[in-house]
Amino acid sequence: MNKKLLWILLFGIIILASVLRLWQLGKIPPSPDWDEAALGYDTYSIIHTGRDEFGKFLPVVLRSFDDYKPALYAYLAIPSVVISGLTVFAVRFPSAVMGIIAVLAVFLLIREFFENYKYKDQLSLTVSFLFAISPWSIQFSRLGFESNVGDAFNILMTLFFLKGLKKSRFFYLSVFFAGLNVYVYQSEKVFTPLLLLALVLIYRKKIFALSKKYLLSIIILGLIVVAPMIVYILGNREALLRVTGTSVFSYQTELLKTNIQRLEQDKGNNDIFGLLLDNRRVVYAYAIASGYLSHFGFNWLFITGDISRHHAPGVGLLYLFEFPFILIGIYQLIFGDFEKKTKFAVLAWFLLAPLPASITTGVPHAVRTLNFLPVFQIFSALGILSAFIFISKYKKMKLFFYLVFIAVFILNVVYYLDQYFVQLNYYTSQDWQYGYKQAVDEVVLLRDKYSQIVISDAQPLDKSYMFFLFYLKYPPSDYQKIGEISSGSFVSHHSFGKYVFRPIDWQKDSFRKNILYVGSPGEIPKGVTPLKTIDNLDGTPAIEIVGT
Repeated sequence: MNKKLLWILLFGIIILASVLRLWQLGKIPPSPDWDEAALGYDTYSIIHTGRDEFGKFLPVVLRSFDDYKPALYAYLAIPSVVISGLTVFAVRFPSAVMGIIAVLAVFLLIREFFENYKYKDQLSLTVSFLFAISPWSIQFSRLGFESNVGDAFNILMTLFFLKGLKKSRFFYLSVFFAGLNVYVYQSEKVFTPLLLLALVLIYRKKIFALSKKYLLSIIILGLIVVAPMIVYILGNREALLRVTGTSVFSYQTELLKTNIQRLEQDKGNNDIFGLLLDNRRVVYAYAIASGYLSHFGFNWLFITGDISRHHAPGVGLLYLFEFPFILIGIYQLIFGDFEKKTKFAVLAWFLLAPLPASITTGVPHAVRTLNFLPVFQIFSALGILSAFIFISKYKKMKLFFYLVFIAVFILNVVYYLDQYFVQLNYYTSQDWQYGYKQAVDEVVLLRDKYSQIVISDAQPLDKSYMFFLFYLKYPPSDYQKIGEISSGSFVSHHSFGKYVFRPIDWQKDSFRKNILYVGSPGEIPKGVTPLKTIDNLDGTPAIEIVGT
């Protein structure tokens, strides 16, 4: 392919990726979820005080909702929050930028992986294009979710690793991004080291051909980068609280309930074979294996996805038209004329991606397995190119195939874009904790008339304090003066100023005077006329504001 045309097409793909990730970024999805609000406020707090919500100076890990998430995303958001203020757009902007950078990095990565492939130009363009329009990538590039940064760092790590095989200085960049990833997202603490180890084993001859001093310097750099996280983990019991909290091993009672009953029956029947199968270790192994395999399910990948915040309504994580081409692409990669090392590296990436999620509850899980990208796009692109090359030999069928492919492609992509950019806000606004901004705006207008403002923190308004901190832009220095805030996991009562966050008990609260209440419709009796009702975008009531 002509080099000028190649770079023009790549530029067009990057522009397309930018539009899909930046257009209406602060408005679609319609509201930040609580994790985005928390990341935004921690960023805002660090900017103004150098400390997070809980007063921790330049934290490596954010305590947040007692899930202790790595803090790097908050630092990445500092420039956009400084420039744009504490807004939804500013919080999501770093993820969108990394999503765009990932498109370019994928293009360069494919050119390294398939350097000797005859159709390298076409393949690299096709993979980057599919990545640019990927529902999975778009979904998380448009959210302040750390996993999207982690996926981009893994792509960059692998890109510079492959470049390092030719020019060894690039290994420093590869190790730097690998080390940096432990500060991004919990899954990366498992996936990134495994992927890096797989690459080292696959390309071990070239790696160990380097001088010992050079290898030692690379290892030292990696240790320097990860040292603060290691020190934090060793010195804080809470460091892995989120990991242990979502692990299948944390749900022993629920997981082993039926198993214990079977064991009792096996003992009573003297069933040795049953005792072996119903052993708790077998149960755990089965749960992990089931969790792992669930991420290859057709319905999850192409039709339903998991929870509504992880995909557009009525659409899976991948395009339906990709399914046959992914199967063809896997076959082509395994049996095609490609370098063995490339085959092993791509397949290792594919098989390692679900491992971090497989030991957790709530699987399959789109966030914890975002590292599947760009492997699915590689398979899909290989399948598309193989199909086009094959069908080009048959002149009579060629035109019909092209027309059918283009028609199905356009219908599939246009349907997805409509579902995401038009339908998503209407159908899923309640899942995005919609209504807090409108509630805060209304409360600001009314607050001087009341001595206290009580905001419900019962579901579906749990973690309401964070949305008020976020939208009020409440001064972090004032909030930190409240002192150490007592909170249990997901049961927080953070009050400040006039604002008190607790469940509303109307039978008791209705006797209190000069109080403004903000609650869900279920907490306010039907006979009480609210001062303001805030509706979800589908017209159903979300939040009611009542004064006494």
